[in-house]
Amino acid sequence: MNASFGKSQTVSRVEDTRLLTGHGRYLDDTAPKQALRAHFLRAEVAHAEIASLDLATARAAAGVHLVLTAEDMEAAGMDIAMKGTTVTNADGSRAAAPMRPMLAKGRVRYVGEPVVLIVADTLEQARDAAELIAPDYKALPAHVDPQPGGPQIHPEAPENVAYDFQVGDPDEVESAFADAAHRVEITLEDNRIIVNSMEPRGSWAEWQGGRLHLCLGSQGVWGPKTQLMKAFGLPEDKVHVTTPDVGGGFGMKGFMYPEYFAVAEAARRLERPVHWMSGRTEAMLSDNGGRDLVTKAEMAFDADHRLLGYRVDVVSNLGAYNSNFGQAIQSQLFSKVMTGTYHIPQTHLRARGVYTNTVQMDAYRGAGRPEAIYTLERTMDHAARELGVDPWTLRRKNFIAPDAFPYRTQVGELYDVGAFAEVLDHAHEEADADGFAARRADSEARGKLRGLGLSYYIEAILGDPTEGATVAFNDDGTASLFVGTQSNGQGHETVYAQFLSDRTGIPLESIHVVQGDSDLIAKGGGTGGSRSVTVQSAATIATVERMISAFAPFLAGELDVAPDAVSFDEGAFRAEGSNRTLTMLEAAELARQRGRDDLLRHHAETTLDGRSYPNGAHVAEVEIDPETGKLRLDRYTVVDDLGNLLHPQLAEGQIHGGVAQGFGQAVTEHVAHDESGQLLTATFMDYAMPRADDLPPIRFVSHPVPSTANPLGMKGCGEAGTVGALAAIANAARDALAAEGVARVDMPLTPDRVWSWIQSARAGR
Repeated sequence: MNASFGKSQTVSRVEDTRLLTGHGRYLDDTAPKQALRAHFLRAEVAHAEIASLDLATARAAAGVHLVLTAEDMEAAGMDIAMKGTTVTNADGSRAAAPMRPMLAKGRVRYVGEPVVLIVADTLEQARDAAELIAPDYKALPAHVDPQPGGPQIHPEAPENVAYDFQVGDPDEVESAFADAAHRVEITLEDNRIIVNSMEPRGSWAEWQGGRLHLCLGSQGVWGPKTQLMKAFGLPEDKVHVTTPDVGGGFGMKGFMYPEYFAVAEAARRLERPVHWMSGRTEAMLSDNGGRDLVTKAEMAFDADHRLLGYRVDVVSNLGAYNSNFGQAIQSQLFSKVMTGTYHIPQTHLRARGVYTNTVQMDAYRGAGRPEAIYTLERTMDHAARELGVDPWTLRRKNFIAPDAFPYRTQVGELYDVGAFAEVLDHAHEEADADGFAARRADSEARGKLRGLGLSYYIEAILGDPTEGATVAFNDDGTASLFVGTQSNGQGHETVYAQFLSDRTGIPLESIHVVQGDSDLIAKGGGTGGSRSVTVQSAATIATVERMISAFAPFLAGELDVAPDAVSFDEGAFRAEGSNRTLTMLEAAELARQRGRDDLLRHHAETTLDGRSYPNGAHVAEVEIDPETGKLRLDRYTVVDDLGNLLHPQLAEGQIHGGVAQGFGQAVTEHVAHDESGQLLTATFMDYAMPRADDLPPIRFVSHPVPSTANPLGMKGCGEAGTVGALAAIANAARDALAAEGVARVDMPLTPDRVWSWIQSARAGR
């Protein structure tokens, strides 16, 4: 079979016509017209005992069908404990695992926590009834600062510390530092963000014959199905989960939330469909956030500026409870790429997670890898400045050598391939780094500060390495490809259909990609960790190979040749000794005519042997007005090693989107709470999302070094843009502000903060 997809062709996205002309089917579009509407009464205080709730008045309100509490759900036999990952502490014990109820039980622990579900004929009636509940709270002191100590939130976590996780040998690292000729250290703040997907969260549920159907905006239906089975005590065949078109996920929609279980229970009790959709401020209060950590990093160098040791101390905010993946992100996932692309003989990470009276923290585009690379690349840039050496040269000197691959890092990751110096040199050329001095001089002539920032990132592709694919031939002469991942806008329908078309010759327009239905697809790993195209394409290859093997003996009989005489190439079956050829669709139609239904559906699963490691260089140039503090991103260049690209345009789009989200965190976005735990940035009036005119054209260049960990040599690209962007932009700002004597910058680089740093530096002079 000819693997012609090495041509790496770009074709127009097949889903765009549907989505851009208003024919997409998002969650609100799919809800039954007769569905009742749900609204949640949410906590208005960050920490309090629930003294009383006036449920009777709300239940008697016009149009109200149900008022549901945690106690009601437990009385119905539900397991109301939400799933939350725990890690292993340095002493071998398990981290804290306080119960997180699906609705608040006895106490509220963050503003926005769902307390009561109200179901009515209309959303307005449900909202009006919620106001009648008039909760009486007995206020408790709130813990908002994400540091150990403060008012106790859970008895299972003394000092509010959920875990104390470590990787590496602290004594060996201390010895490396003792022998070092140079030591540098830096403390960095990694600000909290709100994801703000274009389509907020939502779900609707219905029960038929004791069987639950939950429809929700998600990144995969099988995790939700498993958790629903546990919560309701249902067997597998009694739970059906679907996901329609999804308007953005970015990790935030990769797991279950309390509202989904409550909506499902409401539908069960009422024997009618129930529909809930979050409003924007409601989403800002209740969606899991991202980042929010403070890191101290130290590096040790020998006299020749080669790294000897690296140690990192992370304290991260978990929010009020363990979320689905929360504990693992700034511990296990952070550790996977903490050493980046550098040879560092000794490393040590200590990571602690702290509970606060704020909404939970969980996966956001990159999930631990952007935070680790931000720390590493900010520290590397700081080291270059402290040592008085060129930051490009310092990185080249410490890169893992090309002949060292496969390379086992200090934290146990196995990098299969890498050509980091080549990629960096390519980025130097593409970014016209040699012309920077002239551009800086031009900025200075106009009274502006210009800085150039470099970040070299690497990330580890995460998620389940196993995936399946099914190809079914339909009565109308088309084919359906059933996949275990879930598009949130990435273009999966295009790239999956294109790949199957290339492998089989089935016309692109005759392929329908099916996703997001647990009845139609038995299992899948969902979308997250940049896994989708890599694992799904590998599964499709296996399915196509199985399909060809199954058709060959059948066609041999039809063509009156030996089975081994049948081959498949360039989209057609051929037989030596026969001048007849059949396309895949023609072979399927012939099988249908002969009653061979077994040849009309084919399935295979594959498991990848190892991770792939996308990497690359981001180069940012910023210009700052010292009189206003306004930062403008003037130039941005990315040279990425994403391995072989199946669809270059989609890959470039993913990088552009990732950089835009990185810019948002670096420059405009920031979550603020007051000392009582009230969210001060709960609308777009107060929370600044990046806008189109904030960004220059982003130059993207592919420099592929094919991975050996999968059959197509791919490396994934969904999160790479964000992983590299944070440090590149922050380093550029630090470089620009050096002229004013500013020694430290932290995200977000808002005009007020930048102006204040400049004024402080001037006053100090």
